[in-house]
Amino acid sequence: MTEFDPEKFEDKYANYFPELQKAYKNAFERMNDTYDSELVHAIDQQILNESEPFYDDGDFSVELPENATERLSAVIVDDEKLDAVLSEYVDEIERELRRVFDIDD
Repeated sequence: MTEFDPEKFEDKYANYFPELQKAYKNAFERMNDTYDSELVHAIDQQILNESEPFYDDGDFSVELPENATERLSAVIVDDEKLDAVLSEYVDEIERELRRVFDIDD
């Protein structure tokens, strides 16, 4: 496992790209096992593809692109379900980032 350095995370794609890929992939697989695979794939490809992970004050967060839910066009889903699944997906990515980088909750 790579030793996590918060300062290096500022240039995360140069320093931690494989770990970021692993966290996002693990989150995708877990979500895909739990929710409708078409919806999870659409969220992954049309919303989370431009999300940005951050590390601050000892925890990870994922910032979504502007107008995130308006980007979804591959599936038809009501707003309430989309919001719930997207929120859970973001939570799952944040959990996976903590796990991959061995950061305690």
